This record gives sequence, structure tokens and C-alpha cells, in this order.
Amino acid sequence: MTRRFLIGAALAAGLLAVSTLSAAPGFWQAATQADFLRGDVDQLSVDEHGRLTLGPELTRVYDAGVPFVWTMLGGADGALYLGTGNDGKVVRVDRNGQGTVFFDSGEMEVHALAAAPAGGLYVATSPDGRIYKVDAKGQAATFFDPDEKYIWSLAVDRQGNVFAGTGDKGTVYRITSDGKGAKFFATKATHAVSLAFDATSQLLVGTGAPGRIFRVDAAGKGFLLLDTTFQEIHTMRVDPKGVIYAAAQSSRATGGGDTLTEPVTLPPPVTPSIPNVSTEITSISVVDFPGSAPPAGTGASDRRNSSGAIFRVQPDGLWDQIWSPAEDAPYDVAIEPDGALLVATGGKGKLYRLSGDPVRAVLVTRVPAQQATQVLRMADRTLVATANPGRLMAISSARATRGTFESDVKDARMVSSWGVMAWKAVAPAGAKVEVFTRSGNTRTPDEAWSDWAGPYANAEGSPITSPKARYLQWRAVLTGSTASPVLTSLASAYLPRNVRPQVASITVHPPGAVFQKPFSSGETEIAGLDDDATERRNAASPGGGGPALGRRIYQKGLQTFAWKADDDNGDELIYDVFYRREGETAWRLLKRELRETLLVWDTSSVPNGTYLLKVAASDTRANPPESALVGELESSSFEIDNVAPVVQPGTIRRDGTRFIVPAEIRDTDSAIARVEFSVDAQRWQPAFPRDGILDARHESFEIRLDADAAGRTLVIRATDALGNVGTGQVQIQ
Repeated sequence: MTRRFLIGAALAAGLLAVSTLSAAPGFWQAATQADFLRGDVDQLSVDEHGRLTLGPELTRVYDAGVPFVWTMLGGADGALYLGTGNDGKVVRVDRNGQGTVFFDSGEMEVHALAAAPAGGLYVATSPDGRIYKVDAKGQAATFFDPDEKYIWSLAVDRQGNVFAGTGDKGTVYRITSDGKGAKFFATKATHAVSLAFDATSQLLVGTGAPGRIFRVDAAGKGFLLLDTTFQEIHTMRVDPKGVIYAAAQSSRATGGGDTLTEPVTLPPPVTPSIPNVSTEITSISVVDFPGSAPPAGTGASDRRNSSGAIFRVQPDGLWDQIWSPAEDAPYDVAIEPDGALLVATGGKGKLYRLSGDPVRAVLVTRVPAQQATQVLRMADRTLVATANPGRLMAISSARATRGTFESDVKDARMVSSWGVMAWKAVAPAGAKVEVFTRSGNTRTPDEAWSDWAGPYANAEGSPITSPKARYLQWRAVLTGSTASPVLTSLASAYLPRNVRPQVASITVHPPGAVFQKPFSSGETEIAGLDDDATERRNAASPGGGGPALGRRIYQKGLQTFAWKADDDNGDELIYDVFYRREGETAWRLLKRELRETLLVWDTSSVPNGTYLLKVAASDTRANPPESALVGELESSSFEIDNVAPVVQPGTIRRDGTRFIVPAEIRDTDSAIARVEFSVDAQRWQPAFPRDGILDARHESFEIRLDADAAGRTLVIRATDALGNVGTGQVQIQ
């Protein structure tokens, strides 16, 4: 029996204790990894089975006081260097978490750092596209100034040559140690975003617009290794076996942080060591992913529902896509000693661990920022650079003693009563799980919401004490000093306030217009006409025409009505239909408890006249009698006229060689719409009234015929406004 079923049964039982507002309760449950990832976690981990446990302890090492920490580099003395934006500074953070400005470029962004000789740094800036060489004392000089706007990434080979990935022409430069640079490889992409060296020391280039990976030999000859349908290859890492891991990202915005107006790119972690090759740092972009469409011309299946992906490229060139999250855009990858991957993402700053084959993803933790831009492993802790805001965080190998989960906001669509809060958890000695709720009437929780209610006592179902409202949110607090509790599911129920059904419109179709039932038999089965009426009509008329699926046909004396109705509770509706004649006040029942929104009325059962129809929609099937509601709507007036016009030919007279046939046409209820005549069943010809206008129930005509009509039969056919047809005939002599 599944966790969802058990929780649902508990909630259903708990609803019996809640005052009934509607017989159609709703249920919310979180029991899978995807369910929990829709919420926010603080110092909690979520494994692939959807189990919440205390995660690694998370501490803030340094607050940069700027929106972005784009990149970071570890120094030989254990200090960290942070490249920031939008102030274009390099900050040195010592082992005690104390930060000082090491270099101020005077520009907006520092997107990449690399180690220079004698403890110095190479610093790449944007949007003026310069590389500075800064010595160990912070003294700087311009090292290389290409004709490019952006320098996204740097890598240094074993000979001391510096490679720079640039934009917006996608050129890779090679600069010798004395600062002399030249174009090394043209990617034919918009940006050369990330750089790395493979196991044979050949340069790897990840591009943006489009997202590709090239292997470039010492002569600058490139070979395409991977062509993705994503917008950018943000980061590349190479493990000791020569396997390349690449973080690809689309350009959809996620997460709600500041969106860069310049092209995207992202920072890296320290790669596994490659002999005689210095650290390579890629650049990053911070963009907000959910909400905007993928760029034109790039939407293939692997990114149709994804913000990015992690690719694995084997040394022989074979590649596969090992992970593709729906909402979290991969920014960086770090390779752990056991071969697992740490993946930094945005836009909720989540850090995942990927391991196994097939790959399993575990949420390790979430940093207090919208983007985790880079991961760096140092000694017994993992360092994470962030953006929005720009910080340096440390993830310890020790477990946190307290963590919280806050669910996504649950929307009941209207003010509702809450049922019970239930959960499943295992708490060893010294550990516990506490569950709280709060409610409000705004989509985003604010000061107008209620305070947190709880903790609730009964995991099998505690009545929720938060006020009635439209929205509800859960909070679970896990604590454990020596061991972690395990939370496997949360669930609650709600009863929406019953809302009156609404009949939005009533359509009165033209008289005689009916519609065949789809998949009807050979007989003419009319949609909306009750079986008894069908049998009566079939007994009195010839067999129906051939089958037609939903085709509109004509049946004299029938009137079709259709209506639209809805219920905000989603309740099943039934309909009572009434009619009355204009001038009367009492409504007469026409049909009771219809489930369809279509009715055909055999109007031959009532006198001619002007009528109105009323549809009453009831939710009584989904609610107890005392709380069921009815919504009504009246139609516009319509005419019922089943009597044909009367055609009365007069005395024929001669006018020279021509015959003049007078005729009077009368209708008791409707205006005359059309008059035609035919001689000896030949072609019908229109006839026009003496006053020239067909607009009354009584019209006078004179039909003039040539002399050759003598001895022939004249037939006059009149049709009224409701389609009734009357005829008259006379012998011409």
C-alpha cells in the first residue's frame, strides 16, 4: 500500500470531524522528491525516494555585499579570491572569513580568474574585455586588451600560455607569458564561454549560442565533440579518467533574481588535477529561468521541459545526457573523489549530488541565494559562491542539527475550511519532526497571513487550526542532535466554501435546427431530444436520413437550446429547464435533472406565441441538501410558430396578352419571409409584394404571366420567418 494511499485514507477519515461546506474535499500531498523540491529547504537533504533528512551544516563564510560572486579561485596559502559584480573587484577571503579588496578593476564585472606566476592572478573583466596581471601584493598591469567586449573564461597551459574565451564573436585567444596574444580558434558561435584541458592537454572550448563543445589541438584545429540544443555550455570538468562533464543551460529565465543584459555565462569549481596545468575558471551568467520561452530555433526534445542538463563525454567521444532537471539550471560541476558529481544550480540555489548508473540525484542542500554559481572543494568542506545575493558559503562534512522545509503555497481556489494535517516520519531517540501551517488570502505569504500554527501533535491527522482562507502553507522542522529524523510524506485536506453555479449563456438555435448525435445509428438520432419524443416522431414520420456525425439538420417543429454553465468548486451540475409564455408569470417545468447542456423541445405541444426559457443549474449531486446551491439564467424571447402561411389566389384577369393572378398571403404569428411561384412544376421564381417590402404577416401579390401560360397550373409557395411553408394553386385560363 503506497504512502499516498495511506495518507489519503487518514485525511478522508479526518474530514468527518470538520463542518461540511462541500461534499467535494480536496487533498494536497507531498511524498516524492519532485513534491518536496517544489518547496524550500534549509539545511535539509532530499533523496531520490523523496525522504527528507538533516543535511550538511551550512555556514556563511563571507558576505560580499554585491549582487554577484561570479567566480572564485583557491590560493596556495588557503585564501580564496572572489571575482564580483557589479563592482568589478577581486576580494581576498582568508581562512578566518575576513575579506579585503585585493584588486579593483574599475570595471563592472570580473568573470574569470586564473593563477599567475609567483602567487599572482590573471583577472578577466567585462564589458571592456581586458585581462589584468595582478601580483601577490595586488599591483596590477594590463596583460592583454583584445577587441572584444567580454572575456568569459581563462585557462593556463603547462607552458604558461593563457587562453581566453571571449564574446561576442566567439574567439579564443592564446596569450604568451609576456602578454602577446593572437587569435587561436574561431568557434563561429557568439561566445566562447568555458575552457578546460582534456587528459591529453588539448584545449576544450564550450560555446554559447549555440551550446557546443570543441576539442582544439595545438595548431588551433578544432573538432566538434558535442552539439547540444541548449543555449550554453557554462562549465566543463575533466575527471582523472579523461571523462568530460559539462553543464549546459538554456536561456530561459528562472528564479526571480536580477537578469543580466549581457550574454550569459557562469563560473566553475576546481577541476581534478592535470599534470602541469594551472586551474581553469569558466565564467557564469545569472539569469532567472522559469517564465520565458526558450530562444527561437533551439527547442528540441532534451530541453523542451528542462532548464539545462549535465552531459558526459567519454574519451572516445561517445556522450550521453545524464541529468536534466525541470526547473533548476545547472551552473557548475565539481567531481568528488568517489566519482560523484556536485552540481550547483539556480534559480533557488540548490546543490545536487549525482551518483550511480543510472544516475540518481539527491538534493544535498540549498544555499540562501537564488543562484549557486560555483562549487569548490577544499579539505573537509565544500565552498559555494552565490549570486542574488553575492556570498561565499561553506558546506561542512558534519550534519546540521536543525533544518526546515516550507512547502509551495497550496491554492484552494477560494476561501476554504481546513481538514487535518497528517505526516509520516521516523524519529530516533533525540530527534523529532514538528509540523506547522499558516494561511492567507494572497498568493505570496506576507504580513497579512496568519502566524504559524502548531506544532501539531498527531501525525495520523491533527485538525488544522489556521484560519479559513484561500491559501495554505506547511512547515516541517526536523531536529536531531545525534541522529536525523526521516520525513517521508506530508498531506492535508480542505473543503472549499460552496459557490453558486453560474449559467453563463443560453443559445436559442433557429427553429427546426437540430444536430445528430455523434456515432448515431442509421436512424436520425437527435442530440438533446428525449427518447420518448424521438419514438413519437419516428412513428409519425418516414425513416430518418443517413448517419452524419454531429451534422446540423432540419426537423420541423423542433427547437434546440444550448447553454454554458460552470461551477467554481468543480461540482457536477444537473439542470432543470422551464418555460413560460410572454406575458405570463408562472414558469412551467419542461425537463428535470438534465446532465447535458443541450435540449431539443418539440414545440408542437404548445400554442404559437412568444416564449422564454429558464435554465436552473444545481450542484445538489455534490453537496448535501442544506448546502446545495442553484444558479439560474433566462433566455431572450423567441417565437414558436408551427402554423404555415395561408395562400389565397384571387380571380385571374387579362391585361392584353398577359395574365394577372392576384394573391393574398396571411400568417397568424410570423411575418412573411419569402414568396415564390412555379408554372407546371418548373423553376421556382421569386414573387414580390405590391408594396415592394416583405415585412408583414399579411402581404398582397400580383403575379404576371405570359400568354403561353394558358391552360397550365400556377403554384404559389410562401415561407414565414420561422420556416413554415404554405402553398396555393390555380389553373390559368
